[in-house]
Amino acid sequence: MCSVFEVSRSGYYAWREHRGKQTKRSKNRKKLEQRIRRIFLDSRRLYGSRKIKEILGQQGFHVSGKTVARMMKELGLRSRTVKKYKATTNSKHNFPVYDNVLDRGFTAEAPNRKWVADITYVWTSEGWLYLASIMDLYSRKIVGFHMDERMTKDLVIAALDRAFSQQRPRGEVLHHSDRGSQYASHDYQARLRTYKMKGSMSRKGNCYDNACIESFHSVLKKELVYLEKFKTRKQAKKRIFEYITCFYNGKRIHSAIGYFTPNEYKRMYRFAA
Repeated sequence: MCSVFEVSRSGYYAWREHRGKQTKRSKNRKKLEQRIRRIFLDSRRLYGSRKIKEILGQQGFHVSGKTVARMMKELGLRSRTVKKYKATTNSKHNFPVYDNVLDRGFTAEAPNRKWVADITYVWTSEGWLYLASIMDLYSRKIVGFHMDERMTKDLVIAALDRAFSQQRPRGEVLHHSDRGSQYASHDYQARLRTYKMKGSMSRKGNCYDNACIESFHSVLKKELVYLEKFKTRKQAKKRIFEYITCFYNGKRIHSAIGYFTPNEYKRMYRFAA
């Protein structure tokens, strides 16, 4: 055949080897594209190239962040998060406040050593819905939350009760919040004493002292609230409940804990103990 087409035998084999490499490279690229698309869609079209790169690495596909970013652009995959922010709680009250014991120590040696709490809001066609959340700083897991149409001390107490009931912490927990009247109220402080928790509060007007839980609320809004329009509070509650319990705690990887999910990271501690 080589003589018919006037091609040397060495030239033919070189062409065939080159073609084989191109075919293999094309197949590998297609496989990588499929992986990237699957991870992106599984993240609810929320992950950017950095998180997708980390998951690819966990799956045995070691590629650079620049490569992932370029391929996502070529595939038309773009994170749909939206950025907005607004403060909520009111610190102008006469209740006593705690010192900032946490002092931005946003890591913990074990679960249920440090909890941080905060309130945020969600708009629906029926009016505002308020969400009180509590995060465990060890795993970044949301260990308790509660939603209501009013931003009262009962809202935050219900979130604390749920967190304590579900986690049953042994030993003292450092509980940190802002200086909002809900957290400084006599009833909330009484509940902390009942649960044998040590109080800590952010300095006045300093949002960075409670950055982790505020960051969670920001993520919740970028990845869910700002992407949907809730007609009723009931609808909003259902979607937020599903986002926190199923997606955020169970599926969403977190850079601060080595790109594991909060549930995975907590299980790893339990198995290592």
